[in-house]
Amino acid sequence: MTREAHGRALVLGGGGITGIAWQWGILSGLTEAGTDLRGADLVVGTSAGSIVGAQVASGIDPEVRYRVQLAGADGEIPARVGRAVLARWAWAALRSRTPERAGARIGRLALAARTVAEAERRTVIESRLPVREWPERPLKITAVDAATGAFTVFDRAAGVGLVDAVGASCAVPCVWPPVTIAGRRYIDGGVRSPANADLAAGHRAVIVLAPSTAGFGPVASVGRQVAALRRAGARVAVISPDRAAREAFGGNSLDPQGRAPAARAGRAQAPSVAAAVAAVWGDA
Repeated sequence: MTREAHGRALVLGGGGITGIAWQWGILSGLTEAGTDLRGADLVVGTSAGSIVGAQVASGIDPEVRYRVQLAGADGEIPARVGRAVLARWAWAALRSRTPERAGARIGRLALAARTVAEAERRTVIESRLPVREWPERPLKITAVDAATGAFTVFDRAAGVGLVDAVGASCAVPCVWPPVTIAGRRYIDGGVRSPANADLAAGHRAVIVLAPSTAGFGPVASVGRQVAALRRAGARVAVISPDRAAREAFGGNSLDPQGRAPAARAGRAQAPSVAAAVAAVWGDA
């Protein structure tokens, strides 16, 4: 780790509606235990993590957002990633040698899929965001260009609205419509990696909240990216759902009815990971 290394980074990965809720449960529980991750010098958000990350970087109280997860899921559109869709994603990725090629193949599937209208989906994204402007604290939101497969990172300097950036990061291929920004179409940042933890390179301490960790083909797993961060000298703690949380998620991460159980599971899990998180975070 060089002298120019930054301090602390918080990486928030994808995982659908249940992933959003679980992350708020973890964050509220950690705050109660004495570790407030809103002090991160950088927040990285992918898919579900972009929803949470935009609010964490804006200083929103995790306890308040945790309580929101326990309320009714009005305004959400129920959906499911079926086996056929998963198989098409996997086939596209496993046939590809690079993340860009995999992204372009999955992007073609997304562009051809029948979904709700972009405007309808945007309304849902807006309802999840109590803040609509980019925060002052550094925030990176990930997406993938549906046409080229190019990995795209939106930040305050990109000239893209926060709602659009988050919507692009959450555009699950073949489930939700690609998001149009400046004439280009974008899909879920999780197409490149479940958390894109490599964006935290150069930070001394990194906490990764990853509802999903697996990779396949050229899609990098959380473990592979975290190993590279550690080799570079970073202290890293990875928090993923425990067995009780996975059971609370159920079989469909996009089911609004799973939101409250997932949030409670995250809150219940937080005390068991609090010491590991504090050990990484506390003296960075």
